[in-house]
This record gives sequence, C-alpha cells and structure tokens, in this order.
Amino acid sequence: MAPPRPSPSSAAAVAAAAPARGWARSAARSAVEAARTARGRRMALRGLAASGPSSRGPLDEAVAAAEERGAPAVLATGGAPEDDEEDEGRGRGLLRWDGFSAWLHCVCVVGFDLELGQAVEVIYPQHSKLTDKEKTNICYLSFPDSNSGCLGDTQFCFRFRQSSGRRVSLHCLLDHYDKDLPVYLKKDPAYFYGYVYFRQVRDKSLKRGYFQKSLVLISKLPYIHFFHTVLKQIAPEYFEKSEPYLEAACNDVDRWPAPVPGKTLHLPIMGVVMKVRIPTCHDKPGTTQIAQLTQQADTHISVILPTVHEVDLFRCFCPVFLHSQMLWELVLLGEPLVVMAPSPSESSETVLALVNCISPLKYFSDFRPYFTIHDSEFKEYTTRTQAPPSVILGVTNPFFAKTLQHWPHIIRIGDLKPAGVYTSYKPYLNRDEEIIKQLQKGVQQKRPSEAQSVILRRYFLELTQSFIIPLERYVASLMPLQKSISPWKSPPQLRQFLPEEFMKTLEKTGPQLTSRIKGDWIGLYRHFLKSPNFDGWFKTRRKEMTQKLEALHLEVLCEEDLLLWTQKHTEVETVDLVLKLKNKLLQADREHLPVKPDTMEKLRTHIDAIILALPEDLQGILLKTGMT
Repeated sequence: MAPPRPSPSSAAAVAAAAPARGWARSAARSAVEAARTARGRRMALRGLAASGPSSRGPLDEAVAAAEERGAPAVLATGGAPEDDEEDEGRGRGLLRWDGFSAWLHCVCVVGFDLELGQAVEVIYPQHSKLTDKEKTNICYLSFPDSNSGCLGDTQFCFRFRQSSGRRVSLHCLLDHYDKDLPVYLKKDPAYFYGYVYFRQVRDKSLKRGYFQKSLVLISKLPYIHFFHTVLKQIAPEYFEKSEPYLEAACNDVDRWPAPVPGKTLHLPIMGVVMKVRIPTCHDKPGTTQIAQLTQQADTHISVILPTVHEVDLFRCFCPVFLHSQMLWELVLLGEPLVVMAPSPSESSETVLALVNCISPLKYFSDFRPYFTIHDSEFKEYTTRTQAPPSVILGVTNPFFAKTLQHWPHIIRIGDLKPAGVYTSYKPYLNRDEEIIKQLQKGVQQKRPSEAQSVILRRYFLELTQSFIIPLERYVASLMPLQKSISPWKSPPQLRQFLPEEFMKTLEKTGPQLTSRIKGDWIGLYRHFLKSPNFDGWFKTRRKEMTQKLEALHLEVLCEEDLLLWTQKHTEVETVDLVLKLKNKLLQADREHLPVKPDTMEKLRTHIDAIILALPEDLQGILLKTGMT
C-alpha cells in the first residue's frame, strides 16, 4: 500500500519533521529496493510517480486542491467539467472566454417585472454560473431604493458575499497576478463586486410609466474607477441597441490582455481605447505611474485613466471634512460605521473613500458600499442581540435610521439634514488644524475637487505611514539573523510579537519622528492591536517574512556541496534528499517564494548532478519523478 501523501502546502526542509522524514525515507527505501530487482522496476516507477510529492507540478497541485473541495478541475488546455448544461461549445467556450474571465465573472442585465419585481433578464456569457442567492442579491442591489428618486442615469457600486460551495475557477487557483498587487487591491476570494449603470426615464408606452434597467458588471477586481469608466462607454448605447451590442462588448473584453500589475495596458472597447496601468506593490505610495507614461499623446488612445481604483476623496469627505481625522481613526480601528445617504452613488463612493483613507494599509473587515433591507446578511448585521460587527455599511433606505440607531458611529450626508458624524467616540489624537485650514482655503479659492483630493490623500497617507512605520520596524526585528539559518535544519521561526515590548520601542522610535500631530498615540496603538486590521496586517507580514526565511534557506542550501554530502551517505538517504529538494522547487513555485532565478537554477543543477551520480536504475526512476 502506498504511503500517505503529504499535504501539498507542507514546507519540506532538508531535515524535516519526523513524520515527513519517515514518509520520505520509506519512499526512498522502496525506490532503492525496487530498482535493484528487474521485476520491481515497473512498480517502482509507478509507485513513486503516483505517491511522491515531487511527482506533481503546480497545475497538478491546483487541480488536486479543487478536487479536495469537490470542485471539477478545469484545465487551461481546454478540459472542461462534464456538464451538459455548460454552454454547448464548452470546449470552445472556456478557451474563448478565458480572457474575459480574467477581468469579469459575468455581465448581468436587471430589469423590473410588474409581477416579479426586479429580475435578472440576461447573464452573459451564458455559461456563467450564479447561485439563486447570488442572483437575488444582485437583483436588489442593482436598483436604487424607491425613495431615492434617481431619474436619469446613476452609477454606483456594491459588494456581496460569494455563496459557499461555489466551484473554484482556474483563475482563482492559478492567479499569478495577485502576488504583485498592493495588498489593498488583492482579490478577496469570498466576495464579488457589482458595478452598476442604472437608467430610469419616463416611458408612457410602458404600463409602469417608466423604463427601469441596470447593466451590471460582476467582478472580483476592486477597480472601481476603471469599471465605472467601462460602463460609461458601453451602457448608454446598450440601452438603445440591446443584446447584440452587449455580446460585441463582451467579445472585446475577451480579447484584452491579462490584468498584469505594472504594465501599461491598451484596452479597446466598442471603438474606444482605454489606457490604464494597474499599480504594483513596488510602486511608491501616493504616486500615479500612468502620468509618467503619457508624455507624448497616443493618437489611437481615447481615454487615459490616471487610476483604476481611487474615488474622488474630497468630494466624499467634503460634507464631514472637519471630522476627517476622527473618521481615519474609526476606520483604522475597524469600528462599526454606517453611512446614511440619499442615493446609492453617494453611499457607495463614501464607503469606498473611507476604506481608501487608511491606504496603503488594507481594510480587513467587511464593507458594503450599498446595503439594502433585502440583503442576505441583513439580519446578521442589524441584530440587537449582540454588539454591531466590524463593518462599514452604506445605506439609503430611511428604515435604517431606526434599525441601526443603536450603532455607535453614524455618518449622514447629502440631502439628509443636518449632515454630520453622530458618535460619542473621543479621538486619541488632537485634530490637525493645518489640514482643515488648507482645505477651507481651497474651497474659498474654488480649487478643483481633484486638487483638494490630492491634498487630502497625501495627508491620510502621511498619517497612516507615521502610524505604521514603528510597527514595521518592530516586526522586522522579529526576523532571525541570517547566520542562524542552517542548510541541514528547518528554517528558524520568527520571534513572537509582544505588545508590551513593542510599546517600549515607541518612546525613541514612535510616530513623533515623522508626524506633527500630538495626542495619545500609545492608546491608539493599544486599541489597534485588538482590531481586525492589525490581525490581518500582521498575518500578511508574518507570511511574507516566513516566505523570505524559506527563500534564504534555499540560498544557503544551494551554496553547499551537496554532491560531496551524498558520497558520505547511503543511497536511501540520497534519494530522500532528492525528493526533498524537488519538493523545495515545487514549494518555491507554488507559494511564489521570493527566490532569485539563479538560486532555482542552481538547485536544479544540484538535483541533476546527484541523480547522475546514482546507479542507472535509480536515475531512471528519479528523472521521471517530478521536475528537474
């Protein structure tokens, strides 16, 4: 019986933990023994190829992960689930819509039926899958509340929870673009975004007296400004020309290049070419790289987007800009916040501006730019039996004024008089009067909203960086010294984060070094360390540092004379080493470890040299096992 297969995520060090070593030794011993008998050669090949961790490439690992979740494995080479209902030319379908799927999950048209109410009329491409619960959420979230009175065209955004048990798509499993994105732009596998273009106009020919319809883009990507721009290009003409126009637009999207961070992308859509650049984690915060790429005008470019994700920050904060710094604290600490606005466009933009104000930190709690009483999480988020959750909600229905009156922090904007922030929260930091004067002066001088947004965004960025730099400095000190990394031992562990030890560092290297703002910074840090945002931030940093340790361990390993080591050890130990080195290669590829390309090449050279030094029978087995 074949030995149990180890978890594909396990990090096999050269001297691994006992269970892993036992398995590898067992596999190595079996290979050696089988190779020594002519009769057992075929069995050895079959056994190692089936059970060894190194017999599976990154794609095999992804497919296996999908199978473990009960999902069909969909291969980029054209393989498809055996589903008859999956779009008749599914072999053609997946390949054809692969480019589309990198940007969008699907496009929906939501209309109003006198008997059914809101209903999804069209889902495109037709093979796109949405659960009944997801369709219901999309229906209700794609129309403004009746009290909003949104005549004409309205654009807004919503976010909803993906149904559990949904199939894992190839793009979710093998998404190589996410690793280069800033943390706040990485896809959240549990949520979809909906980008809406809603039209309501009088039409006496219709029984209801109004034409009401929404064109909705469903995507995993949080590129708010980009998708709103796409909708501005296609929605008005779609409402005139209907389905053939929509199909043509989707065909254009399917021909787009992949959304690779850092590249200048030219994206044609119905006769218009958009020029965009998706930020990378290596960009300097606060800079817009696309501006540097457009020194000379491109004659074929129709639209140049300076950002893919940012909203007009000042326009959103304008009604409450005296409280900007307090709102920054509330968002940083993951406090429950509700934005009450007269329309979904105002509610969604304000929620997104709040989430954006702590950038480059990621807001790790839930947020709903537009939330209705029909939302599937309505009861969960409005119950009075427990404290309000860490979430930011954008609402327009007056019913919420009563339902959420027990929430600790309420923002009223727009036509809701009087506008303002209703809270008993006492900020930890003293208000920065300088930024208030600067913005007030801009209002008096009729400074454009874009220029005001630049000032406000820079202020928030400097405030966030002043807060996070001491944490970054302390966490960096938890990294073991490089000299403690041994090729023959597992990589050392990070030191534990000790809150009191961190607090002691603030006296000499606290935010006072970079910020003029006074106040109770210590109290703010203590509160932050208990928040979901700290938890998410620290888990991310710990993962990055652990991967860095794995990468350094590989570099140390590659500097050793591994061939000399094998000459002093048995064949079983040598095969054991080869299997583990191959597993290291797979791990580096699968987890996108920050390993230098020449390190990977050195490791492959070591593996090949060790195999070639072994007897021919073993060479045959090991060369056919995994990648070298």
